[in-house]
Amino acid sequence: MAELWSLTASEMAARVKGGDLSARDLTEAILDRIGAANPGCNAIVARCDDEARTAADAVDSALAAGQDPGPLAGVPVTIKVNVDQKGHATTNGLRLQENLIAESDSPVVSNLRKAGAVIVGRTNTPAFSLRWFTRNSLHGHTTNPRAPGRTPGGSSGGAAAAVVSGMCAVGHGTDIAGSVRYPAYACGIHGLRPSHGRVPAHNDSGPDRHIGAQLMAVSGPLARSIPDLRLALTAMAAPDLRDPWYSQMPLRGPDVPRRMALCVTHDEMPVAPEIEEALRRAAETFRAAGWQVDEVSPPPMREAMELQLVMWLSEMRRGASEAVRKEGDPDAIAVHGFLEAMTPAADLARVMDVLQSRARLIRAWRAFLSDYPVMLCPVSGELPFEDLRDVKSQADFETIAEAQMSQIALPFLALPGLTVTTGDARGLPVGVQLIANAWREDLLLDAGEVIGGVVPVV
Repeated sequence: MAELWSLTASEMAARVKGGDLSARDLTEAILDRIGAANPGCNAIVARCDDEARTAADAVDSALAAGQDPGPLAGVPVTIKVNVDQKGHATTNGLRLQENLIAESDSPVVSNLRKAGAVIVGRTNTPAFSLRWFTRNSLHGHTTNPRAPGRTPGGSSGGAAAAVVSGMCAVGHGTDIAGSVRYPAYACGIHGLRPSHGRVPAHNDSGPDRHIGAQLMAVSGPLARSIPDLRLALTAMAAPDLRDPWYSQMPLRGPDVPRRMALCVTHDEMPVAPEIEEALRRAAETFRAAGWQVDEVSPPPMREAMELQLVMWLSEMRRGASEAVRKEGDPDAIAVHGFLEAMTPAADLARVMDVLQSRARLIRAWRAFLSDYPVMLCPVSGELPFEDLRDVKSQADFETIAEAQMSQIALPFLALPGLTVTTGDARGLPVGVQLIANAWREDLLLDAGEVIGGVVPVV
């Protein structure tokens, strides 16, 4: 008989609602699993045992009273430490914020609770959630349970490591430059970056972010099955008007032709042969399932990446640069320095030009994705990076940034993206990325189910 912590979120919710598994027993099994698995990877940096038991008991009580506790009834989830969870520090991986205790839940946390989820812990992120690697001076280093010696990804590296090791069924992550999609890829699971405005976001514990982050950062789920992502998105996307960018759009859109663009590379980005093989294998699976798959060149992605970097650094230079100095985290200092070297300072006119260019690029991409409702492309140009490679040198950092072109560009384009793990290459996880037009996560998830199975716990 399978261990309870190896079940998918969909299986867990069905068994809890069906009455053959109590939420309390499931929670105890998960807490035991955290005790066994977390010391080896440091994914969860704050446990929520007592709160989890209370939430599980509430689910069981609701069921006993004939009430529906929600679509995620009893499902164990984790929350990334960069969003507010009442009674916990919103550290964002910073010693500067280790005593910043949230007085209320962020919308995504509130929505998960309302859906019956049981929060079992808070997951690690790099300082300032700034990297595709996960280490900081407050919580320490998160490692990859599936591929030791390789990054677990970042900035939601703790979430991905927790999911793949069975410490939760759904991990909450955030994505402004691949922080959901890349950890899913690196740990060999699935991860969804929803459309901007799909999942409401707000932290009462701090000031509103500058315009770039407001327009590009989203929360999204990581899980071991595509149906679990669909279930989690339904819960996360419930209305909360604290987010002025939130839009209550349908989760299912109109039917479209099953026509897909295959983009093995874009803008001359180097792509490892193992990744090209994974893409072409996925394309053949789609063709066998009745999709028309054409190998074509998409609109510019490099320009979107470069303009996104201008926005990042313009905003960081307004205050975050000083915070990086005060925090004194060696990794953050190194990465911030590499980013500054790559991106000349921009004046107000340059920032206005960037936002003007964004409209043109979004228009081009929306037209392209109207012709090809789903695009199949790399998550990264390389297999998961050697851990902590980004802080070795300027050259290493720039090579990594080049490989992460779509991770950086997609948020600038306000598009949703899905990482689907598809197997292994040279003993490392490998997967592909699916992209669709705004508000069409349903197309991504439908397509993801064609090529993405249930990932086993490691």
